[in-house]
Amino acid sequence: MKHLNTAPLVRQVNLDAELDIHVAPVTTSDKVAFAFVKMLRFFADKFFATRYGHRAVVLETVAAVPGMVGGLWQHLKALRYIRDDEGWIRTLLEEAENERMHLMTFIKIADPNRFERMLIMVTQLIFYNFYFWLYLFAPRTAHRVVAYFEEEAVFSYTQYLAEVDAGRHENVPAPQIAIDYWQLPQDARLRDVIIAVRADEAEHRDVNHDFVTVIDNKRAD
Repeated sequence: MKHLNTAPLVRQVNLDAELDIHVAPVTTSDKVAFAFVKMLRFFADKFFATRYGHRAVVLETVAAVPGMVGGLWQHLKALRYIRDDEGWIRTLLEEAENERMHLMTFIKIADPNRFERMLIMVTQLIFYNFYFWLYLFAPRTAHRVVAYFEEEAVFSYTQYLAEVDAGRHENVPAPQIAIDYWQLPQDARLRDVIIAVRADEAEHRDVNHDFVTVIDNKRAD
C-alpha cells in the first residue's frame, strides 16, 4: 500500500472564468447535443425545482462520467494507433476527478436521502451506458453534449448563488473537503464553494467546445 499516491487533491479557483459563453448549435450534431441537454435540463427543473444542493448531487454524478469514458477511449485509441494522445487523456481524467470532488462536496452540503441515493445509482447506470456508446460512435457529439451540459451547469450555479445571496438558501459553512480541495479560507461559506464549482464548470465547458473544434479541424485536413 505504500506505493499508493495518497497526496491530497488540490485545485486553484479560477476567478477569471468567463461565465456568459454560449456556442450556438450549427451542425446536426450540435443540434442533437443541444436538444438532448435541454431535455435533461427540463426534467431536472421539474424534479428539483429550487433544491439546488440536491440537484447538484445527482447531476454531478452524471457530470463525472464523460471524462472517465472519454479518457478510457482516448487511452485505447492511443495504444491502438501507437501514437501520442496530445494531452487528451490527462485532461479528461482530471475533468472526471474534478466532477467527483464536486459530488463529494455537495453530499456534505445536501445530505441526500435514501431515494436520492438510489436515483444517483440508477442515473449513473443509464447515463454511463448511453455515453459509452455515444463516445464510441460519435465522439464529436459526445464532447458537444458535455460542453452544453456545462453551459447549463454554469447557469444553474449562478441561480444557486443568487438564491444564497437573496437569503432563500442558508449560506452554511463550507465543508472541510471543499476548503482543502480549493484551498479556501477556513471560514469559507457555501457561497465560496458555489463560485469555485461554477468556475470549474466554465473551464470544462470551454475545454469540451475546444475538443469539438480540434476534431473538426482534423476531419478537414
